[in-house]
Amino acid sequence: MKTINEVLGTEMLDRFRARAAGYDAENAFCAEDFAELTDVGYLRAMLPEARGGFGWGMERMTAAQRLLGSYAPATALAVNMHLVWTGVATLLAARGDDRLDMVLDWVQAGEVMAFGVSEAGNDEVLFDSVTRAVPDADGSYSFTGTKVFTSLAPVWTRLGVFGKHEGTGQGQLVHGFLHRDATGIEIPQNWNTLGMRATQSNSTVLTGARVSAEHIHTKLPVGPVPDLLVFGIFASFLSLTASVYIGLAERGMELAAANPAKRSSLKFGGRTYDQDPDIRWQVADAGMHVLKLDAMLRMTTRDLDDRVDHGGSWFPRLVTLRTQAGDAARSCIDIAAKVSGGGQYFRGSELERLYRDALASLYHPSDAESAHSTVASWLLGPVKE
Repeated sequence: MKTINEVLGTEMLDRFRARAAGYDAENAFCAEDFAELTDVGYLRAMLPEARGGFGWGMERMTAAQRLLGSYAPATALAVNMHLVWTGVATLLAARGDDRLDMVLDWVQAGEVMAFGVSEAGNDEVLFDSVTRAVPDADGSYSFTGTKVFTSLAPVWTRLGVFGKHEGTGQGQLVHGFLHRDATGIEIPQNWNTLGMRATQSNSTVLTGARVSAEHIHTKLPVGPVPDLLVFGIFASFLSLTASVYIGLAERGMELAAANPAKRSSLKFGGRTYDQDPDIRWQVADAGMHVLKLDAMLRMTTRDLDDRVDHGGSWFPRLVTLRTQAGDAARSCIDIAAKVSGGGQYFRGSELERLYRDALASLYHPSDAESAHSTVASWLLGPVKE
């Protein structure tokens, strides 16, 4: 089994960091980074070695994403969405559920997966949909709606989607995979954001886009259901997304530790700021954020690999990991900005870019409100009608 450092070599990661500013300034997809990751087999990392992968589980894959996120967070977040589907398929297969084995086949063949789940105005996430799914006589479904934050928009070949079939009762949620060549798919060039620009997470507009019957894999009732697919998506998405922001937090910690030594104080006779007790306290805070998340990420993903049964606490654990990772990223970058001096405020500095990238953590599911609701329901029970 290849190690993370064998796959993500220092020279390659240095190239990624050097290119990140250009992608951000030009609002361009991280094409060169993505090509290098593809060439070293990174997109197949979670496949068994017999399938051309590295046999990595969630613990090792998230550790790799954390490292990549510390060098090029937008690149890490872009490829994250492909890895999410690989992770879901791997988690299900390990638990005896083969409904997403086709994903493993596609990844082995070199296809690029994308995540077409998020919808504007849908705060129910996986438990409802504003996209319409209309059945055809042959078992296929046609999807009409708009998916937002579709990372890897320039390169994906298979898009995981879901929508609601307005049948009897509250309706049925239908999950399947669209091929890039299907009719009824439009990708507007509308990704012009504050940060994470290299992901090119353009919207995907579906107008009667057809998913064949063999690529419809799950049908669920509207609302929370104890289905393994739901668990797999939340587990893979939340832990992998958290890992990117932990990597970003780690880079903030590194800059917070390095930059004060480059600044001297006239007031204190030329002493460098890394000797100032107030500065040292703040840098230590950044370190504590990272150390806390280091343990949380490793233990949570190790338990996923080991199929530990946490029962009703699984979702609270996962949403806490994701939201805490985003909070830590913003806090560490904020600390780095405070202790690094006004020169970092100018456009083009790494810290200025990372500050903007970190803000994207506010908008990923599960957001702070949803996470607190999940944990409160676990501890206190649901709100009474």
